[in-house]
Amino acid sequence: MIAGELKSKIDNLWETFATGGLTNPLNVIEQITYLMFIKDLDDSDNRRRKDNAFLGLNDYKSIFDGEVQIDDDVVVDGDELRWSTFKDFAPEKMFTVVQTEVFPFIKNLKNGEDSSFARHMKDATFLIPTPGLLSKVVESLDEIYRLMDADVSKRADIRGDVYEYLLGKLSTAGRNGQFRTPRHIIKMMVELMNPQANDSICDPAAGTAGFLVEAAEYLQTKKSAEIYDSKESKDYFHNQLFTGYDTDPTMLRIGAMNMLTHGVDNPKIEYQDSLSDQNNDRDKYKYSLIMANPPFKGSLDYDSVSDDLLKTCKTKKTELLFLTLFLKMLRVGGRCACIVPDGVLFGSSKAHKSIRKVLVEDNNLEAVISMPSGVFKPYAGVSTAILIFTKTGNGGTDKVWFYDMTADGFSLDDKRTPVKENDIPDIIERFKHLDKEIDRKKTEKSFMVGKKDIVANDYDLSINRYKEIEYKPVEYPPTKDIIAEIEKLDKEANDALQELKALLKD
Repeated sequence: MIAGELKSKIDNLWETFATGGLTNPLNVIEQITYLMFIKDLDDSDNRRRKDNAFLGLNDYKSIFDGEVQIDDDVVVDGDELRWSTFKDFAPEKMFTVVQTEVFPFIKNLKNGEDSSFARHMKDATFLIPTPGLLSKVVESLDEIYRLMDADVSKRADIRGDVYEYLLGKLSTAGRNGQFRTPRHIIKMMVELMNPQANDSICDPAAGTAGFLVEAAEYLQTKKSAEIYDSKESKDYFHNQLFTGYDTDPTMLRIGAMNMLTHGVDNPKIEYQDSLSDQNNDRDKYKYSLIMANPPFKGSLDYDSVSDDLLKTCKTKKTELLFLTLFLKMLRVGGRCACIVPDGVLFGSSKAHKSIRKVLVEDNNLEAVISMPSGVFKPYAGVSTAILIFTKTGNGGTDKVWFYDMTADGFSLDDKRTPVKENDIPDIIERFKHLDKEIDRKKTEKSFMVGKKDIVANDYDLSINRYKEIEYKPVEYPPTKDIIAEIEKLDKEANDALQELKALLKD
């Protein structure tokens, strides 16, 4: 979470845009995103160059080397396109270079390629109106990056939190039930799912591609040997492993840039209403891993939803329709970790009970992790849970693991300041060793519940249905001793009162 000097710098940056004449929050977010992308391109290029030299390789070709073709008529010195170069220019020169060279350069970065980035960047527009504003914004962002990079070990997490904080400033934050998933929750879910280099990963409600970015970083850190052991595996990582869908063009642009700066050249980030007939992946059963935080709209128009989803789960609740969709999109043996509102766990409607029954009876429901309502503050106070399941199509649920998360490392109020209490490391450790969870009592943080008990409770998946409260007997002293103590205290109070009266008479 963002706090202290870093939070102050971002707030000041936001105010700089407002006083500089750019007041639409969505436009501000886009312009900051473009500039962060330009900065990340420079940093990423320098990092790859150093890594290449360290490994004794000479095959790295920088996108900034030599003369760079901007468009049909313009060729410029590539070094001038670097953030580290133009940030020191005078305001007027910086404005001209960024507007006429750098911005067209990033728009055409994948020009001629059939890539998500190229498609989404076609509509990108440079809107910063004056040299003075651009100069102040570049200076502020440089300071923000300095603070982000102060702790190298947490750089990626902090960068994700900065993005989340910026997105939280949108006046439209939370519209249509969309809430940005905190970076540390995404990271936990990725750790729990342990993605592999040969997975096919999808987020049907991708937003800024947070789950895909974190999965990519996880694979690059822990599975790099498998990613880069052959030309085919490297090509698969860059072009086929990751898929994300969303209906917001701005989020798609941000998601495409986000993935590119995190080392994934050509993920499939596409415009698509996942619940509609335009979703051609519904019945292809192609994905081995889905991680998502789908929107909780509450209700929607039946006409906008695919008929085959409604046949399986007749409801207007988006959270239930997305669960149905996940099961359709997964291949047999495919896994899913998704965030759902608490109502999914205990709702009494026919649709609620039906989807829970499908998870338990027709597939393998592995875990229900109950999260406190403050996890999504300050944007929402909704109580949520993480469901983890494997698509089998023929059952497999024996016992379901429940965990009662009460702390995530941050205060559960609107300020979300760091605190010592944090269940996340414990959740990851216990989930990785479920064989040790079988004998835990239902009075503990986590425990197993047999399928038979879940069926007997009408497929209720709320942890409070099964958690047992341990009452410890308290021994009190005999009544006569309590009375004696009261009389003693009463006498002491009376004596003190008499002394006070005597003082007042004097």
